Amino acid sequence: MRSHLLNDATAESYRRSVTEGVERVADKLAMTRRPFTGVTPAALAPTVDAVDLDKPLGDSSAALDELESVYLRDAVYFHHPRYLGHLNCPVVIPAVVGEAVLSAVNSSLDTWDQSAGGTLIERKLIDWTAGRIGLGPAADGVFTSGGTQSNLQALLLAREEAKTKDLAKLRIFSSECSHFSVQKSATLLGLGADSVISIPVDRTKRMQSVVLAAELEACRAEGLTPMAIVATAGTTDFGSIDPLPEIAALAAEYGAWMHVDAAYGCGLLASRTRRHLLDGIERADSVTVDYHKSFFQPVSSSAVLVRDGATLGHATYHADYLNPRRTVAEQIPNQVDKSLQTTRRFDALKLWMTLRVMGADGVGELFDEVCDLAAAGFELLAADPRYDVVVQPQLSTLVYRYIPEAVTSPADIDRANLYARKALFASGEAVVAGTKVDGRQYLKFTLLNPETTLADIAAVLDLIAGHAEQYLGENLVHA
Repeated sequence: MRSHLLNDATAESYRRSVTEGVERVADKLAMTRRPFTGVTPAALAPTVDAVDLDKPLGDSSAALDELESVYLRDAVYFHHPRYLGHLNCPVVIPAVVGEAVLSAVNSSLDTWDQSAGGTLIERKLIDWTAGRIGLGPAADGVFTSGGTQSNLQALLLAREEAKTKDLAKLRIFSSECSHFSVQKSATLLGLGADSVISIPVDRTKRMQSVVLAAELEACRAEGLTPMAIVATAGTTDFGSIDPLPEIAALAAEYGAWMHVDAAYGCGLLASRTRRHLLDGIERADSVTVDYHKSFFQPVSSSAVLVRDGATLGHATYHADYLNPRRTVAEQIPNQVDKSLQTTRRFDALKLWMTLRVMGADGVGELFDEVCDLAAAGFELLAADPRYDVVVQPQLSTLVYRYIPEAVTSPADIDRANLYARKALFASGEAVVAGTKVDGRQYLKFTLLNPETTLADIAAVLDLIAGHAEQYLGENLVHA
């Protein structure tokens, strides 16, 4: 079994095995004609269940043959131009090269004696991102597994900076369109979901700062503590960006920690034409960025940044077997001192490779392309009498709803849209997402693929209309 260990004696075997795996994936990417096969859980489960994990196949080629039937054949392929579903991006090749390197070397980014240069690369990228945000010379941060972990860590720091043991009095303010991880974080931090005060949004789906001001004043009048305000720079459903300058001013006035969840909108940091949409983010106390959304990185690649690096000390614990206190005095850079995680992948290498090959402008141009596409898609939807589109996009998301020509009940329209999404997914021709707006069922394009065209969007809209009309027609016949 030692022949399967990666070391100097097996380097050639490693080269052959990985090359074969890469060739299989490359062939699959070249041959994929639709984003999904339409396979159902019931159809695929028996194939996976039939695999006996206690009877190994013995070599990588056989395992790759088997992988075709249990995974590769039916995977959802985000690189396809008609994958228009969730916040999943196609990935850039330099990042995939970085993924291959980091997996093989297998550095762990918790302590210097496990990562060496990896530690410095991650710190350099944190400094670069903080500089792009404009957080100032004392800024710091750490890579995380994703936006949920970044938001959790930011709110942990906010809780500790509130400097009170009476957690029942702490309140978090976020818009009604903010990510569910805000409520989840409040629960995990012992505050309870009720500690999160939801602020309504305006017609552009941005937090209403006037209402926020009133809620903050009411909080103060009741003797409660405004612990944090979470502004969203790119909501999951609408891509809307909250009014950051106004929120920053209110956070300063009421002594609240300002956190900006820019998991989606962080791509604007690399944009030469849209960076102004993030004006005000430089006043945040903490910021979430997901490079695996709008920087076209493989999952996972995320970070939490803070204005004052000293606040990261709230997550610091020392262990004699890992990061003893003496290493601080010796100025040994241990990233575990900043992180909620201990063992942690060298995900920063993917972004490093991307910037060294493409540069920030290259990334920004790709994100600008999908934002331009969304703007054109909005005009297409607005001119199409079959559809109601909710809001003009700031980023690359479109939320819309099929409306039949014949008058029918809103509930029937809900069911028709839901049916259309499911039928489209089952066909494998395209993948779109869904959500609810004011209690009604809507559909959603999340545009993160620069290869997607306006013609793709038009074709998918025709497919959706066809499925919805089929549902309503059959429903009418049965009625």
